[in-house]
This record gives sequence, structure tokens and C-alpha cells, in this order.
Amino acid sequence: MRPQEVPALSATQPLLDVQGLSIAFASDNGLFPVVHELDLTVAAGETLALVGESGSGKSVTALAVTRLLDYAGGRIVAGRIAFTGRDGSVRDLARASQDVMRTLRGPEFAMVFQEPMSSLNPVLRIGEQIAEAVMLHQGMDRAAARAEVRRLLERVRIPEAARQLERYPFQLSGGMRQRVMIAMALSCRPRLLIADEPTTALDVTVQAQVLRLIRTLQQESGMGLIFITHDMAVVAEIADRVVVMRDGRKVEEGAVETIFSAPRHPYTRMLLDAVPVLGSLSATPLPAPFVQRGTPAVPQDTVKPGEPVLEIRELTTRFDVRRNFRLVGRIHAVEHVSLAISPGETLALVGESGCGKSTAGRSIIRLEQPVSGEIRLEGTDVTRLDRAAEARLRRRVQFVFQDPFASLNPQLTIGFCVAEPIVTHHLASGKAVYDRVHALLTQVGLPAEFARRYPHELSGGQRQRVCIARALASEPSLIIADEAVAALDVSIRAQVVNLLMDLQRRLGVAYLFISHDMAVVERVSHRVAVMYLGQIVEIGPRQAVFGDPQHAYTRRLLAAVPVPDPRRRNRARDLDDSEVPSPLRRPDDPPVVQPLVQVGPDHFVARHKVGGMF
Repeated sequence: MRPQEVPALSATQPLLDVQGLSIAFASDNGLFPVVHELDLTVAAGETLALVGESGSGKSVTALAVTRLLDYAGGRIVAGRIAFTGRDGSVRDLARASQDVMRTLRGPEFAMVFQEPMSSLNPVLRIGEQIAEAVMLHQGMDRAAARAEVRRLLERVRIPEAARQLERYPFQLSGGMRQRVMIAMALSCRPRLLIADEPTTALDVTVQAQVLRLIRTLQQESGMGLIFITHDMAVVAEIADRVVVMRDGRKVEEGAVETIFSAPRHPYTRMLLDAVPVLGSLSATPLPAPFVQRGTPAVPQDTVKPGEPVLEIRELTTRFDVRRNFRLVGRIHAVEHVSLAISPGETLALVGESGCGKSTAGRSIIRLEQPVSGEIRLEGTDVTRLDRAAEARLRRRVQFVFQDPFASLNPQLTIGFCVAEPIVTHHLASGKAVYDRVHALLTQVGLPAEFARRYPHELSGGQRQRVCIARALASEPSLIIADEAVAALDVSIRAQVVNLLMDLQRRLGVAYLFISHDMAVVERVSHRVAVMYLGQIVEIGPRQAVFGDPQHAYTRRLLAAVPVPDPRRRNRARDLDDSEVPSPLRRPDDPPVVQPLVQVGPDHFVARHKVGGMF
């Protein structure tokens, strides 16, 4: 596709010029301000990163620019949003009517939202949804629009684009859905693209692919880009300039190199300090908590000798797929997985979405029913559970889920949520339960009076701390943390990671840490197991696996991790764009599980033959 023809702007004429923008929402006590006198500019072909934690005003600012804020209960109370259109005219979007804005959304500017599934119509095929925008804004007939949609899908690197036109959103992976959203946003060739946390929920490899795609499309079309994120490593990878926001105010602005090398505001320095840097612990085999800039990290050795807390052998979990009551396929979620976790140890289970790591964790505590394998908890086989064994498993192994809000009963106070396992397992009664709840909240860094609050009254980080307190309530020997910090802001993520490590040091609890964030995994883990299509393809000490990865898939994961240093940005990185195959197979076609071969001390890897996995 030829680059879109965009009239050149003068050196002094930005594509977008926001001056004194103030935004408020209506409340029972009048207008509640959320953004205060914000100034920012975006030039054609420039990438401006808008960064800050949740509640800083980033997304609200984007909604104000597109005037979608009008439908979200917000109001622009002051300021000017000057946008230079394709014809060279300058409009103040803050005062434009919604009729005018409808003609600008799409052809002039577009927005990509964080969660593609909430933005796509689940009952319409992908081709129909993108064609609708093409026909509306470009006046094409249905046949021409369909051809244009196919070309757009090919442009955003979706394989077999013609076949994907007929698919529904739920039939696509997260990375492919996000590419569909980018294709839809680009369908009208906008001059300005606003991307609101487009990679936050994506795997590290898919994130790298989406970032590279956005950069390539920007270079081809010369469009301006506002990239909203709280991930400073992503900022270093993609931004030209950075605006840092806190509590609705701009606290710092500058070129990306300046922001990273010489941050002036304490809040910017705090955000940078909380970014895990892959390779920062390469010299030590032990995990270490996050520390402030300039302070050396202190590794902690918490592994204790003795019988494993958990040992699983040949664990296999499969899901039958039926059509009209007939078995047509089988999802091989977990295939012959074996591993052991020692007291006080953190074993990280890593891989992309769909690799089976969460199913493995859920199978261990029998939230999913394995079809075969052995699960030994503190030496006792709990594979065939009677009531006593099930109660022992539920008490000694606890689970912390990714979404803390979905894990807590919104109708119960925090105190009741934390007290539930204490009462269920008969660990205390009467006033002792009350005292134990207060002690647990204090232990995870929350005030005891939070026991009277409800989940909606807490922030995301505070809710995750509540989930950790609840997990600790039954005095477990093992906690399975399934993407427990994936959805948290960077500074809150650092706090929760430090909390988990502090609890391990003081209580000796072991962790199965399920994650796709390799930089966080390096920070917390003693050993790492890499999963691909339900199989462990590499396992060993974290220092060995990260320092000398032996499997092609491990190398792929590590190569895709963004580096939080713009000086090391490599726009020409040779990343693997291939999609991970589906774990769905015919009922008579089980996968071949390659045995693990020892390549170093406690370091094992699956050696796949040519024509196999890689």
C-alpha cells in the first residue's frame, strides 16, 4: 500500500495542540475535577507517550480529544484542543459539535482501546465490522470494502487474512484481536492515532509484535501517535517524547532520552525505579526485591532443604470438544508435566497465553480435573481425594488470581473475605478470628480498619493485598500466584512483588509464580519452567535458563522483552512473528511429548527434532 498523502505541516504547526485542558465529572457535590490545565502537543509522524498510573488522567485526556468523554459523563470545563485537519484547517475540538466530531472520527483521528473484546461486536464477523467503517467513511460498496478489509488485515500481519474475515472475535487470539482493532482504526487512514494501553494485557511476544507493527504503520503513513501506558519499558521502546501525569496534572515533559537518563520529578524517578530490567540479576542466582535507584539489591536465600512442598508427576489435563454430542477434538492443555517445589522456593511457570500454565496451576488444586498424573503435597498423594485429603489440600495450597476484584465477594466486607478460610478450616473462633484478620491485614501492609470496607472502596493494589492476606489466612505452605501482578500499575506491581518476597523470607512460604512477564520472573524466582503447548520445554535455575537459554521458545520469549532504555532501542529487531499453534487436535492425534535432557546442573531441556515444535 502506498503511504497516505498528508499535507505537510509547518515547523511551528503541530498536528494536535492541547492548551489548558481541564476536565471534570459530575458528582453529588458538584463537578469533580480530574484533569487540571494540561498542555501537550503532537507533531505529524511523532510518538508522544502519555504515562502515569491508574487515575492519573491519561485515558480521560484521550477521551476528551476524541470527545467520547461526552458519552462517559465527563465535561471539558476549560481549555482548547486545536487539531489540524487534512485540508489544513484548524478546529477546536473542545467546542466542536457531535455532528462535526462524527465526521472527524475515523478519517482524521482514531483510537485503539485496551481491551479489544469489549470494543468488538461478539456477534459480527471480523470482516463485517471493519467493512462497516470503510463503507461509512470512504463510500465504498460492499465488494470494494471487503477487498479493502482483506488488504488491511494483511497490512497488520494477520496470517490467512481471507479466512480470518469469516471469523468471530472469540475465535482469535488476544494478539490477533488487537491487530484487528488496529486495522479498524487505520481503515480510514487517520492523521492521528490514539492507542490507550494497547499492549497491557498481551503476552511479551505479542506485545513486541504489536509495537513493531504500530511503528511500521506510522512510518508508512506519517501519522501522529499518542501512546498511553504505565509501562516505562514500552515507553523506551516506542516514544519520541514523554508527558508524565499524576493526579490529573502534568509533572514532567521531555524527550524520551532525557526522561530516562535525567528524570527531574520524584514521581518520574519512582516510576523508573519500579521497572524490572531483564538482566539486572544475571550475576546472582537468587531473587532480590525492588529497591530505589542507586541502592544495591540484596538477594535473599529462602530455600530450605528437605522434602518438596509440592511434587507433580506426569500431570495431564485435557478438554474434550464436542459438536452435536460428537467428539470432534481435544484440547491438550497440560501434557505430562512433572516438577517439584521445595520449602521457601519460588518456581516460575512462564509462557504465552494458551500454553497451559494457568490450567496446570488450577489442576494442582483440583479446580480443573486432571485425566492422569500424580500430585504429592508434603509427601502425601492427593490425586485420589477423600474428604480429609481434600481439606488438607485446600488449606495447605492457596491460589491468588490475576483479577482481585473478581476474586472478592462485592457484598462482603474485607474482614469477612479474609476470615472465611479461618472459619472454614476451624483455625480460630470468636474474638480470635477478629484478631487474626487484623493481624493479616497489617502483615500485608494494610490498616486494620480496612476490615470494615468493601472491595469497591479499595484500589487495585490494595485489593490484591487483601487476596494475599486471605491466602495466608489458612497458613499455607504453597501459594499459587496466577498472573497476580500482571494488571497492576508499575509501582504497585513492585510493592506487591516486594510484599510476596518479604512474606517468603519471614514465613518460609513457597510460590508457584505463573507469569508471562520475564523481567518480573527474574526478580522473584529461584527456578524457571518454560511451557509451550502444554509441555515443559525447559526447566532449571533462573540464572541458567535466562543466561543460557537452550530451547528456541525460551529464546523467543527473552528476545521479545522490551528494554527500558531508549539508547538500546532496536527498531530492526528480528522478532518471530509466527502465531503459536492451537492446542486443539483431533481425538486420534495426541501430541508427541519430548523427554527432557539434562544440559547443566539441574537444567533440563526438550530436544525437538526437525519438523517438531521448532
